[in-house]
Amino acid sequence: MFDVKWIRENPEIFDAGLAKRKLDPRSPEIIRLDEARREHIAKLQDAQTRRNDASKQIGAAKAGGDDAKAQSLIDEVADLKSFIQNGEEEERRLTDELDTLLASLPNLPLDGVPVGEDEAANQEQRVVGTCPAFGFEPKQHFEIGELLGLMDFETAAKMSGSRFVVLKGALARLERALAAFMLDLQTTENGYLEVQPPFLVRDDALFGTSQLPKFAEDLFKTTDGKWLIPTAEVPLTNMVRETILDEADLPLRFTAHTPCYRSEAGSAGKDTRGMFRQHQFMKVELVSITTPDTSDAELDRMVSCAEQVLKRLELPYRVMVLSTGDMGFGARKTYDIEVWLPGQDTYREISSCSVCGDFQARRMQARYRAADEKGTRFVHTLNGSGLAVGRTLIAVLENYQREDGSVAVPDALIPYMAGLEIISAGG
Repeated sequence: MFDVKWIRENPEIFDAGLAKRKLDPRSPEIIRLDEARREHIAKLQDAQTRRNDASKQIGAAKAGGDDAKAQSLIDEVADLKSFIQNGEEEERRLTDELDTLLASLPNLPLDGVPVGEDEAANQEQRVVGTCPAFGFEPKQHFEIGELLGLMDFETAAKMSGSRFVVLKGALARLERALAAFMLDLQTTENGYLEVQPPFLVRDDALFGTSQLPKFAEDLFKTTDGKWLIPTAEVPLTNMVRETILDEADLPLRFTAHTPCYRSEAGSAGKDTRGMFRQHQFMKVELVSITTPDTSDAELDRMVSCAEQVLKRLELPYRVMVLSTGDMGFGARKTYDIEVWLPGQDTYREISSCSVCGDFQARRMQARYRAADEKGTRFVHTLNGSGLAVGRTLIAVLENYQREDGSVAVPDALIPYMAGLEIISAGG
């Protein structure tokens, strides 16, 4: 969401930001709607003032015996009341039209974000780790999992359809171990507060984090009107909605391990085999609530916290800054961390960390009281994966696979696996 006053004062900057997103100028339409709304509100205020004055004059006219004037004032008050009632409805219509337009527009990218149509314009920031060399043809994760007898897509499809999986035995434990390892790292070393939030939310929560109204088709809705969360970003960020925080309490850093539910409406034909892109998956999410002057540094910190997971697991990866054409709707700047998958012979996204500025905070009415200031300001919000658990499991399987079909357990996870060092068939 945007500050209309700022758009009125900076229309060229606003439209230039939209142009980086390959969108047409919208400031003329926004300013026109805002002016119409403000002019209408001024007329309503004038009518309310006149109605109050006329109401007072009625008694004076009656007391003076001027019945004709009193009746004229009564008629005028009735007309003004009707105008005000109709005018309030028109004010709501104008406000809704303006708000709907503003809610449909994506966040403006920060200066320095690469401008481009899609992921082809993303820029590599750094490559970390060495890709493993195998003396055999490395398999993809679903081939490994099925040969182990611990990854079952057929049974999942019978119950739930495509894009679901049943993990069994050591692979089920491995997924649990990965989540526990990530949470321990982020809470004990990186200062995030662990939260167990609701997995069902209302419309206003998804509007606050900008999934609604634009991305409704990507979500699952229940019969009573609630939504299954697509990411824990939604409940974690909404923990500060309609709240005024003290600057001394910032930053707030939250983490949660939750299921995530996505319809993958725009992913037909993509990653149809395996568990890379599913309707239900587990993720450890990171959310930060900061002041405007610290949010950029907080983004770098969040990326570093996510990277630590891959470093401890000794998984090779690279960090990319996303272009304006590949960046999410609510983001000002996004870094993707892409892990190396030997079975696919390529890097794939395993974490996406974004700074949103006050874009979400305006939609949620989340503010803070700055030290030595009377007024309040909007907070800045950030979110990132720390990491996607299923995709990390995929990376472990593919990078730690052995020629005999077994998989070595990374040293960092052995304590979480009850000492198990090798996952073998039927394990």
